[in-house]
Amino acid sequence: MDFESLLCEHKAAIERFVHFRISNRQDAEDVLQETFLTAFRKFDTLKNTACFKAWILSIARNKCNDYYRKSAEKPMFSGLDLNLMVYEQSCGGIKLSSEEDVFSSLKNMDKEILYLFYCLELSQKEISEKLHIPVGTVKSRLYYARENFKSNYPYTLKNKGENVMKLPEKMPEYKIIKSKNTPFSVKWEELMGWLIIPKPDESISWALYDFPSKQYSEYVEMQVTGRAMVHGIEGVEIEAKEYNSNSDKPFSQRRFVAQLTDTHCRILAESHKQNGVNKYYTFLDGDEFIKNWGFGEDNCGKETNLSVKNRIRRIGAGIEGDGKPYCMDIVGRYTVIIGNMEFDTVCLMDIESYDTGVVTEQYIDKNGKTVLWRRFNADNWKFSRYNKSWSEMLPDNEQITVNGRKYVHWYDCISDYIL
Repeated sequence: MDFESLLCEHKAAIERFVHFRISNRQDAEDVLQETFLTAFRKFDTLKNTACFKAWILSIARNKCNDYYRKSAEKPMFSGLDLNLMVYEQSCGGIKLSSEEDVFSSLKNMDKEILYLFYCLELSQKEISEKLHIPVGTVKSRLYYARENFKSNYPYTLKNKGENVMKLPEKMPEYKIIKSKNTPFSVKWEELMGWLIIPKPDESISWALYDFPSKQYSEYVEMQVTGRAMVHGIEGVEIEAKEYNSNSDKPFSQRRFVAQLTDTHCRILAESHKQNGVNKYYTFLDGDEFIKNWGFGEDNCGKETNLSVKNRIRRIGAGIEGDGKPYCMDIVGRYTVIIGNMEFDTVCLMDIESYDTGVVTEQYIDKNGKTVLWRRFNADNWKFSRYNKSWSEMLPDNEQITVNGRKYVHWYDCISDYIL
């Protein structure tokens, strides 16, 4: 086959690859043009056209690396710089104010290694190259820095993967009270639909509660297990164990690779076992990936910087969205009272951006953590499966109207964060 035919066949995958790595659309288009031009000039060096896709993707990867290499600004580190960054960033997801005191009490050597690993999210190899020390030395310094931090930390920290909190089997009573205060902007770094923040050493447990019974139907334990790379894009690997209410053994074990940037959070790959076969999906798998795991324009993921955009209007149980794809917006500020705990939150509404016929309410506090998540189904959602409308199946459940269409409350979700 000639160059034009091969490029036409694989162009969509190449474009997805570059747009996934470079968020700026104009810059991504420039990199694509450089990729196509280089591939055209070097096409006669390709001995086996069956390898064209892998060959041109390697060219695209190098062009992306060149792009970041030219634009990268490597900061210099000193004891003063490190102390300042502690006040500006929350390393490893810890957001307690006493963190600054703990860091200031550490030796500069410990602060440096923790800053490079958790704040800048450099790999051990990258730290080795930056500090001109062996990888083995990086590992030992990182270990002792962690231990020194823990020994000075005034709170009990749970170990990676340790489930120290047990969620209640029945959903606690709660109230949602509309606030007169202006909704606040918030940094929301959770992986969409899974509540975990894709950063090193993060873990979370959460459960789904059916209504009106309020009994839990599914329980999920998640933890970040380490760094991972998919098609040249670095992220973290996340393990998810899913349990139903009548078994102490997981009915599903998934692994995700997710990436968190300053502006977006997205899934790069997913794997699970089905009928004894391990299945793997990445962002280059097109519609098969996008249908279940992709989100946002060009699969860019969901935004992490939330503020009111006036895409959705809500008055009581009546909601109107702008009808455009990926319709998510903050619709108000609310006090959420669960048991004897009170949370100041904003409500993020999602109108069918993740699944047709599904609307959700997500109450997020100032730490960017989900306090309460509620799902509503369109009255005729999956009618061919259930042969009944949701208002018939759940006549006592809360109902809302979205763009003139009826939706019925199905289940809620809380995590060990609120305990």
